[in-house]
Amino acid sequence: MNITFIGGGNMAGALITGLLQKGFDPQHIGVVEISAENRARLGAKFGVATYAAVGAPALAGDIVVLAVKPQQLFEVAQKLRGLIEGKLVISIAAGVRGADLSRWLGGHAQLVRAMPNTPAMVLAGVTGLHALPGVAESQRRQAETVLGAVGTTLWLDDESRMDAVTAISGSGPAYVFFFIEALQEAAVQLGFSPEEARVLGLETFAGAVALAGQSSEDVATLRARVTSKGGTTERAIQSMESAGIKQAIVAAAKAACSRSQELGDELGKMG
Repeated sequence: MNITFIGGGNMAGALITGLLQKGFDPQHIGVVEISAENRARLGAKFGVATYAAVGAPALAGDIVVLAVKPQQLFEVAQKLRGLIEGKLVISIAAGVRGADLSRWLGGHAQLVRAMPNTPAMVLAGVTGLHALPGVAESQRRQAETVLGAVGTTLWLDDESRMDAVTAISGSGPAYVFFFIEALQEAAVQLGFSPEEARVLGLETFAGAVALAGQSSEDVATLRARVTSKGGTTERAIQSMESAGIKQAIVAAAKAACSRSQELGDELGKMG
């Protein structure tokens, strides 16, 4: 595969890192990046070709990854029209629906929409993928190779479910950080230093996630196993249940999904 990234930001850097660690040849990767400073950094760090603007030399490959902000995608799409015939286009721009992007690209049909999350930056992400009907099976495998370089992938038959993916895994790291933040704050209030609180919070969360990932039992069973009758954990869980913590988290994820739908509507009006 020959891959061109349009945009050289953090997520593009994560994907390039993952591809190189899996043995991908940097000579088969190009990046279009308007910032001269960023182009120099990308070239020095990864050994990839860099370009200042979209054009035929930059698009010699067979895969184009759109790694720009959603608000920039319409303008980028206009520059790509007529230059990407037969190429697989992968968009990692949040919120922009496949039909709208295809329209902006002049009806381009070989399009995969992807929703990675920020843990991709440490090669531990999860990405929702949806392919338009014009995508060949071989191109689906190519898209999975690219996004699979930074973690787990999940194909969605219904693109509308991308809003739910955005709400759960896309925004999800922020929910996790919020919980860790609260746990660290509690540790400080209980007498630990901020450094000690950070160790306790992060390692507890990391260990619990590792245990859940390696266990064949669901998380509810694992939680119940820690919650001894009349013990400290039971008291804590009862406090959270009284405060409606679980219901609040579910409501928050639904609110995020609703906002994702709204953003899709707003962005789709461009052009």
